[in-house]
Amino acid sequence: MSSVCEPSHNAAQNALTAFMCIGITISYLPQHWRIISSKSSEGFSPWFLLLGSTSSASGMLNIIVMQWGIIKCCRVLTFGSCIESIAGVLQLALVWILFVMILVLYMIYYPPHKKYVELDVSLRDDVPPQHVKTAVKREEWKLSIVLSWVVVFHIAFIIFVTFLLLSTNPTPDATHRSRQLQLWATFLGVSSALLAAFQYTPQIAHTYRIKLVGALSIPMMCLQTPGAILMVLSIALRPGTNWTTWISYAVAGIMQGILLVMCIIFRARQHKHGLDDFGRPLASSTVAQGEDSYTSSSASVRTPPPVLVEAALGDAVQSDVRSEHGVDVVEGESTAVSEETPLLAKQNGSQTGQRGGGFLAWFRRR
Repeated sequence: MSSVCEPSHNAAQNALTAFMCIGITISYLPQHWRIISSKSSEGFSPWFLLLGSTSSASGMLNIIVMQWGIIKCCRVLTFGSCIESIAGVLQLALVWILFVMILVLYMIYYPPHKKYVELDVSLRDDVPPQHVKTAVKREEWKLSIVLSWVVVFHIAFIIFVTFLLLSTNPTPDATHRSRQLQLWATFLGVSSALLAAFQYTPQIAHTYRIKLVGALSIPMMCLQTPGAILMVLSIALRPGTNWTTWISYAVAGIMQGILLVMCIIFRARQHKHGLDDFGRPLASSTVAQGEDSYTSSSASVRTPPPVLVEAALGDAVQSDVRSEHGVDVVEGESTAVSEETPLLAKQNGSQTGQRGGGFLAWFRRR
């Protein structure tokens, strides 16, 4: 093992890897901060986050398999030499962690008004519709929950299979890698490349459909698109890697460049029409309009008094109860009710008798 685990020092390669790790962290921070500061993850495609999480996880485990012999050498190397030798593994692990953080923030800051179905219920013609929030989940929110669980099960499954196969390859020498382990590493690399190739496809389609930037961070894409070239070079120069390890990052860089161009065009068009990245009117262009239109809108739209709203709700409830229990109402018994009607009206003897009959009728229905 001593001949295999001899440390190799490459100052240029180590400097490039350290620069890439710092650059990767800095490039993801604008996206994390944008979601947190805006308190909204609107604009993301859940399929994009699924494919990105699974692709980065497969790429991370691919390089773990390819450099497993070097990783096992950390038992006989110093801490500095160990970090230097597995810097490529740490680099891809950092990519996976930072991308999964976007998925976590996406679920935490998912727009509340898009989680559940909301309806406008019209009770009466002279009363404005009442906005009601139901307990029914919207399709996209249900899809986001399902895909998040898929990400969890995927990483758990490939980690289990990877270390199960690694346990059958005791030697740290890469030339003695078992056939099953070599096939698994190729599968992880190819699947990572395919997932990365399709990763930006749903996001590009989603952004093109809504014509909004949303919570997507343009600064992050400006940093990561040219950084993909350095990412590919830093991984390709690492010992024990091949094209299956870096091809996914090359494809992702090209697709991200396309998304970046789209977001820049849509942002310019939104600002030209006085809208922000979420399609809401900009404050500077709507303050004067809001002040001018407040008087006219308040004069034309009158909010119904609470008494009418309560009466409408009461009529609706009574109507539902009557239709459900089959209670008939005699037209002659209904009287007009207004704000001046006393709460406790005088009742004659016949009404008293009717009350008793009503109680017995209610008792019989029970």
